[in-house]
Amino acid sequence: MEAKDRSFGFDFEGVYEQIKPREMISLVLGDGRNVRTTFAEIEGGTIVETVFEAETENPIEMQRDGWQAILNNFKTHVESIV
Repeated sequence: MEAKDRSFGFDFEGVYEQIKPREMISLVLGDGRNVRTTFAEIEGGTIVETVFEAETENPIEMQRDGWQAILNNFKTHVESIV
């Protein structure tokens, strides 16, 4: 992954462990940390929540903001195809 302004980048890999369409995706990152994203339908939309195991190299706020950016991009993508 790389910042839009190309100021920094990093490798990001993982293996999907479980996929339940329209419900949940879980994966294990290359360093063994777990990530789980759930989808809950509500009136007029869907709540998407990602819970991740933080790593120790970067501040939790930076990691949270990174995951939020991924979800924001996902939202933009999904809204453009419906």
